[in-house]
Amino acid sequence: MATGIHTSPARQDTWNVGLHINGNSYGLWDKKTGGELDSDEVVYYPGGMGPRVSLGGRVTPGNVTLQKLYDGIYDDDKIDDLLNAVGRGDAIVTQRALDLNGKPYGKKVVWSGKVKRVLVPDVDSEGTGAAMLEIEITVEGRPQALPA
Repeated sequence: MATGIHTSPARQDTWNVGLHINGNSYGLWDKKTGGELDSDEVVYYPGGMGPRVSLGGRVTPGNVTLQKLYDGIYDDDKIDDLLNAVGRGDAIVTQRALDLNGKPYGKKVVWSGKVKRVLVPDVDSEGTGAAMLEIEITVEGRPQALPA
């Protein structure tokens, strides 16, 4: 029975997001955007001023974009592989909730697709912000919620 009380609320910083490309792990990533599941809705308006009718539509998953702090040792060894995966690498992104003690729980959501874009950190001689590595995945099909 729903009581309106949240028994296990989540924050944006309590998730593990992992990346595999061509079967190789690229570790945990700090930020994930996108990955929504949407549809191209078709609506029909009947005569006689009848209420509109939704005919449903084609499912369209959104791309997933990941970011992480660039590590000059770990990422430098892998950047060539990431760049070579653009346009052809098979990617799997996983997202799983963590409890407040950092332990994973529940199902993991999985997106599969191709590497679309890799962005090495931007550079600014006067900047002091974090140097972020970014990758975009074109999602093929629906994301899946799988048991851990």
